[in-house]
Amino acid sequence: MSKPKVVILGAGFGGLTAARSLADIADVTLVDRHNFQTFLPLLYQVSTAGLAADHVAYPVRGALRKTSVQFRMGSPIVLDHINKTIKLDSSELLSFDYLIVAVGSVTNDFGIPGVNEHCLGMKSVVEALGIRAEVMRRFEDLCRLTDNTELSITVIGGGPTGVEMAGALAELKRGPLKSDQAGAAKRIHIRLVEAGPRLLPSFAPALSERTKRDLEKLGVEVLVNTGVKQAKSLSLVFNNDEEIASEISIWTAGVKCAPVVNDLLLPMDGGRVSVSPSLQVTNYENVFAIGDIAGAKGADGRFLPMVAPVAMQQARFVAKQIARLNAGETPTNFKYVDKGSMATIGRHKAVVEVKGLRIGGAVAWYMWLWLHLFYLLGGRNKIGTMADWTWNYLTFDRGNRHIIDIA
Repeated sequence: MSKPKVVILGAGFGGLTAARSLADIADVTLVDRHNFQTFLPLLYQVSTAGLAADHVAYPVRGALRKTSVQFRMGSPIVLDHINKTIKLDSSELLSFDYLIVAVGSVTNDFGIPGVNEHCLGMKSVVEALGIRAEVMRRFEDLCRLTDNTELSITVIGGGPTGVEMAGALAELKRGPLKSDQAGAAKRIHIRLVEAGPRLLPSFAPALSERTKRDLEKLGVEVLVNTGVKQAKSLSLVFNNDEEIASEISIWTAGVKCAPVVNDLLLPMDGGRVSVSPSLQVTNYENVFAIGDIAGAKGADGRFLPMVAPVAMQQARFVAKQIARLNAGETPTNFKYVDKGSMATIGRHKAVVEVKGLRIGGAVAWYMWLWLHLFYLLGGRNKIGTMADWTWNYLTFDRGNRHIIDIA
C-alpha cells in the first residue's frame, strides 16, 4: 500500500504532534510561517522577566530530526480542493491526499474599540518581549521621577493566562523591582479585570475564590463583573462608564481563529472551521481541522476549549483516521478526554483540578512546574528553564529584565 501525501498547516502543539504521529505511515510536509514552535503556556514568564525568550521557542526542524517529515516555512494563500493542492506565499505548490489545518489562534478583541490599538496581546514571542520592554521602560520612568506618579498595569481576562500574568507581575514588583528601586516599585499598581462573576470560570468555584484571595495577598486588585467597553491609550472604560487609569493594558480575554483560515475558504461554524465528529471539514472528507480553529464540540454541545491538550489529542486521533481512510475503513468519532486544568498564581501558589480532585497551594505549584517542564521541547530549553526557575526561586531575582525593542 502506497503512503498518502499529507500536508499539515501549522507547527503548533497540534500540527507538530500530527506530523510526528504520521511520520511512519505517510509522506508528510509540515508548513508554518515561523521556523520554530512557541511554548505558549510559558509566554507570560517571558513577559515578566522570568524566562529568556529562547527558552520557550524550539526549531521545528530540530523537533522533526530523525523523521522523514519535510518542513516548509511559509503561509498558505490558495487552497485548490479539486486538484488537491495548496499554494504558499513562497509560490511553492504542494499536492496532498489529506490536508490537516492546524494554524492556531490570535488575540480576539471582540470588536471592542481601541483594543487592537492600545492593548498588548500575548500570543507570540515578539508580543511577550514587547510587554516586558514596556513594563521595564515604565519602571525606569518611575525611577527618575521624584513626584508621586504611579504606574497602573491592567490585565484584562480572568482565565488561566490572565491569572498567571497578574501573579507574575505582582511577584516581579515585590521581588526584583523592589530590590532595584523600592520607591518606584511601590508606585506600581496591578489590576486584574474579569467580565464574568469569578476568575477561572472553568474551575470549581472554591478554586476560583482561592485564586482571588491569593492574588489579593500578592497585592493585585481583582475586579469581577467588570467588562471593558473601550480601551484608550492611557485608560480603560468599563461597561458602567467608569474610566480608570491604565498606562499598560494587557489583553488576555480571548482568542479567535487565525485570519489565514479566511484565505482557505473553508466552511465556518461560530467563528471556527466547521467539522464533523470525525474532525473532517464539512463537505471536504480529505481535509481535517484540529486545535484552536476546529469547531469540534463536546458531549454538552459546546465548543471544546482552545488549549494544547485538545489539539494534541485531536492530532493523534486524526493520524489514526488517515491510516483508516487509506486502508479503506470508515473514520470514527473524536472524543476528548479531559485530563484536568491548572493555573499558577505565584510562588507556592497554584490550583489544579483533575476529575473532581481539587488541589491548591505548594503541591499544585510543584505539579504545574514539572508538567510544563515535561512538555517543553528540547533538552537545552528544559535545562535553561530549570536554571532560570532555580535562580528566581533562590534569589527572588529575575535576570531577564532587558528592554529589547522588536521593530
